[in-house]
Amino acid sequence: MLDKIRQKSPFEPKVLAVIAAIAGLLLLFGKVAEDVFEQESGAFDKAILLFMRHGNDLSQPIGPGWLLGVVRDITALGGVAVLALFTSIVTVYLLVAGYRRAAFWVVASIGLGALFEEALKIAFDRARPDIVPHLVTVHSLSFPSAHAMLSAITYLTLGTLVARTEKRTRVRIFVMSVGVSMTLLIGSSRLYLGVHWPTDVLAGWTLGAAWVLLFWLLSRRRY
Repeated sequence: MLDKIRQKSPFEPKVLAVIAAIAGLLLLFGKVAEDVFEQESGAFDKAILLFMRHGNDLSQPIGPGWLLGVVRDITALGGVAVLALFTSIVTVYLLVAGYRRAAFWVVASIGLGALFEEALKIAFDRARPDIVPHLVTVHSLSFPSAHAMLSAITYLTLGTLVARTEKRTRVRIFVMSVGVSMTLLIGSSRLYLGVHWPTDVLAGWTLGAAWVLLFWLLSRRRY
């Protein structure tokens, strides 16, 4: 009898843990956003960006010469074109395979997330860093980082999609680890290239992760 009640209850331990994680991530995002809005994050932001450059020449990033090319390649994996192409391929596969609801939730999560991120950029209207030279060309506003937020939404959404259909725990852990690693690498690359404040990236990570968890809750009983 108790087992049946637990199965029917929407408040199972995993769901409660996800809700708690969403709340924690949103609180962290709120704190970061507040500091940015009140211009209290300047010292933290500047210290990290300056740490990644040579003190006698701010146009030169730290590390061996070949690292810059690698970082540029990594940051490209979080670009809109790459994420849109990757999402389109996965969506078409899901439709062809007959997983229409899964395809809908993938498009909804990533598409709405992109619109929300753009709305936040307009709302905060934060300029890009100007204390170090940019090592790639950028044109949009700064907060939150689109690369950080959209890579989190895209790679973690696709990771959860695979993980929830895979019975083997080690495979689920591997898939989610790849998604998390991609997200962290892409976000960090924006700091190395000097095109985002650290708080931009932190906000993108936290909000992107919260977004994915929210859509996991909404879609968990629908496909």
